Amino acid sequence: MNKFVKKYFLVISASLLIFILLVIAITIPYFNKPKASKPEPPTTHTAYKINVDSLEVHTGKVINNENLGVLLSPYVSVQTIDRIARTTRDIFDVRKMKAGHPYARICKKDSTHKTLYFIYEINEIEFVVYDFRDSLKVYTDKKKVSTRVRTARGEISSSLWNAFAEGKLDMNLGMNMADVYAWTIDFYGLQKGDWFKVMYEEVLVDDVPIGADRILGSVFHSEGKDFFAFYFVESGKGDYFDEAAQSLRRSFLKAPLKFSRISSRFTKSRMHPILRIARPHFGVDYAAPRGTPVVALGDGRVVEAGWHGGFGRLISVRHNTIYTTSYAHLSRIETGIKPGVHVSQGEVIGYVGSSGLSTGAHLDFRVYKNGSPTDPLKMISPPAKPVEKVNVANYQKMVAKMKQQLDTIH
Repeated sequence: MNKFVKKYFLVISASLLIFILLVIAITIPYFNKPKASKPEPPTTHTAYKINVDSLEVHTGKVINNENLGVLLSPYVSVQTIDRIARTTRDIFDVRKMKAGHPYARICKKDSTHKTLYFIYEINEIEFVVYDFRDSLKVYTDKKKVSTRVRTARGEISSSLWNAFAEGKLDMNLGMNMADVYAWTIDFYGLQKGDWFKVMYEEVLVDDVPIGADRILGSVFHSEGKDFFAFYFVESGKGDYFDEAAQSLRRSFLKAPLKFSRISSRFTKSRMHPILRIARPHFGVDYAAPRGTPVVALGDGRVVEAGWHGGFGRLISVRHNTIYTTSYAHLSRIETGIKPGVHVSQGEVIGYVGSSGLSTGAHLDFRVYKNGSPTDPLKMISPPAKPVEKVNVANYQKMVAKMKQQLDTIH
C-alpha cells in the first residue's frame, strides 16, 4: 500500500510539474510581447493660429500706394471692403496700413480659391484677421512670444557702434547698452582696447529670433575700470544698478545724442568759423548727421523753442532752480515741443541740423548753472535712489551669481 501511494504521489507531482511548465511556456511570449505604442497624433499646420492643413496660404508685403481695397478687390466684394473701412476702425484703422508690412490671404484649396481669411501684420507681434467664412468677423491677435538668455562680448577699436558692427552683433543691443550706461560712461571718450560683456534676453516670435531685448547684466571696461550694470525689479519697477546697489541713473544723461563725436569743446576763446573772430564758446559741439535725434538731458520744462539769431533753431529746458540746458542749430523741433511743455529725460525734442551761423550739421549743446555757463563734460550729476535696504541682500545674491556668469563669457 505504501508503494502504491508513493508511486501515485510521484505521478501526480510529475503531472503538476508538466502543467506548470506548459503554463509558463504559453505565458512568457505574452509578457515579452512589446506593447503597442499609441499612434502619434497627426501634425497640424497653422498660420496665424488658423488650421491651414486643407487650405492655401498666399503671402506678400504691402508696397507703396497699396491699401486694403487694392489688395482685396480681386477676391472680395466692394461692399465688404467698404464695410470693413467703415465699421471696424475701432479694431484696426485700415488707413494705418504701411508699406513693407507682411500680409497673407488664406483661401480654399479647390477650383474656386475662395478667400476665407485676410491677415495684415500690424507689427512683428500683432496682426489683424479679417474672417470672411460666414458673416464678416474682424479681430486682432498676437503671435507666440518667448525669450531666451544670450551672451555677447566685444572690444572697442574706434567706437561702440563699430564694435557691434565688427562683431556682427545685434545693433539693438548696442542701443540698449548705450541707454543703460548713458549716465556713467562717456561713449565719445572710449579708447581702443576697451571691452564689454553682456547677458541679455533675445525675443523670439513663433520661435524665430527677432532681436535683442532687455539687458540682464553687463560689465563695460573703460578708463581702466569695470562698470557693472544689473537689472533689478523692486516695487514692480525695474532699473539698473551697479555692484554696490547704487543706481546707474543720474539726474542728467551724459550727452544729448548717441554715436556722434565732439567737434568743439567748452572754451573761453575760439575762432568762430564764420565770423572769423575769437570769442568764447560756452558749449560743446557734437558733429552728427543731419536729422540725428536730440534728446532732453533730464526732466524739465521748455522755456524756449524757436529761432534764436545765430543759434538758429534752439530749445532751452529748465530742469530745476539750478540747471538749464540749450540745444542749438537744429534742423527742426519735434512736434509739440513749445514753451511751457514738460519733457522727460531721454525724450526726443529736436533733430541735428545746421540752422543759424553754422558751417555744417552739428549740435551746439550748452549747460547753465545758476545762470552761468558751465562745461557740460565736467558736470557732476547726483545719483538716483539706490536699491532699497530691505532688498539689498537679495540683490547682492543676484549680483554674485550674475558676475560668475559674466566671467564665463569668452
